[in-house]
Amino acid sequence: MELRSVEELMDLLHACRGVRHSPGPGGRRPGSRADLHEHALQTAALLRRGRPADKELQVAGLVHGIGRLLPPGGEPGHAERAADAVRSLLGERVAALIRLHAAPAHDAYPDDDLTALRQAADGAGAAGAAAGVVEDWRTVLELVAARNSRLGAVD
Repeated sequence: MELRSVEELMDLLHACRGVRHSPGPGGRRPGSRADLHEHALQTAALLRRGRPADKELQVAGLVHGIGRLLPPGGEPGHAERAADAVRSLLGERVAALIRLHAAPAHDAYPDDDLTALRQAADGAGAAGAAAGVVEDWRTVLELVAARNSRLGAVD
């Protein structure tokens, strides 16, 4: 499935509300009450605090879990499904970060951005702090999508 607009992506992010997932090693503790929706918002908020100028990294944190909702759904292959879904809309860098965030450390490139994404995803929910609402991210998503569209037109 390929997402063609920010509106489609926003709908998918809203659909994450109430969907639970089992975190991988180093992820949140079993029994964590946050759903994919809250996890996405918290991950993106941590990245915004740590890397305020890096909108693509923040967006990768926001959308990294959507693959669990894409067919066939579930944990296996979720990162690849999410990366494939957002690549044309949000660009190759966002897609690569999403694809690699769930890969074993020895399979992924050593990269500060990837490390930041993994740490934010692992840390999301630790403090249980509110992280805003998905609508707060619409403008950032539109900015990254527009930038990707312009870059694609130049190539």
